[in-house]
Amino acid sequence: MALGDSLAEAVAELVHDGDTVAMEGFTHLIPFAAGHEIIRQRRRDLTLVRMTPDLIYDQLIGMGCARKLVFSWGGNPGVGSLHRFRDAVQRGWPGPLELEEHSHAGMANRYVAGASGLPFAVLRGYTGTDLPGHTANIAPITCPFTGEVLTAVPALRPDVAVIHAQRADRRGNVQMWGITGVQKEAVLAASRALVTVEEVVDELDDRPGAVVLPFWAVTRVVAAPGGSHPSYALGYSARDNDFYVRWDAVSRDRDTFLAWMDEHVL
Repeated sequence: MALGDSLAEAVAELVHDGDTVAMEGFTHLIPFAAGHEIIRQRRRDLTLVRMTPDLIYDQLIGMGCARKLVFSWGGNPGVGSLHRFRDAVQRGWPGPLELEEHSHAGMANRYVAGASGLPFAVLRGYTGTDLPGHTANIAPITCPFTGEVLTAVPALRPDVAVIHAQRADRRGNVQMWGITGVQKEAVLAASRALVTVEEVVDELDDRPGAVVLPFWAVTRVVAAPGGSHPSYALGYSARDNDFYVRWDAVSRDRDTFLAWMDEHVL
């Protein structure tokens, strides 16, 4: 684990064209700063993985970074559609986008399988849906003990996982608390892991319910205060609800979107 690189240096080292990249964080601790750096470095042909792709994936897709999206729900939370996502799927702009859709439970179990070193996960799910007919990575499997037919989904093993957290110590142990989603599982499943944090401290204190990722599970830690905006980091920032509302208008028109990205991200 290395601590102290700039975000630009860390992204240049860890995220490559053609990689499978998982950027996780649910409502809270979404790694926007890292996503923006991936856009600035103009990565291409990425397979983007995320349980709930929202604004940062709308931006990555609209800027031509994505070839494929693996997900279980997509939208602008509380507002509506992701218009750059819709444009890519419906009209192929700025390029065609392949979709692999799962349920939340399926995605979570796939991360757990990857983190556990297992080839696939088994669950009671997808029954009664048409997802198996549209997604090759969903298959029936018969229990060898009971004969019950269940559903199998392959493990997720991203090339790189990218998350945001509240703190890291100077050894590179990472601490997060609040709504933590599947960040731990994504990091443990990935070949490489980039973590941006609100601050680096000498020692991690005790936090009820906190998740600690040990330094040996993380490749790079970068201090990026405010790196989850417009989402939030519990104890450090509040969710910028107005931004999510404004994004709906910004993202509807291609030229407006490109102008906004040029001014605020590039």
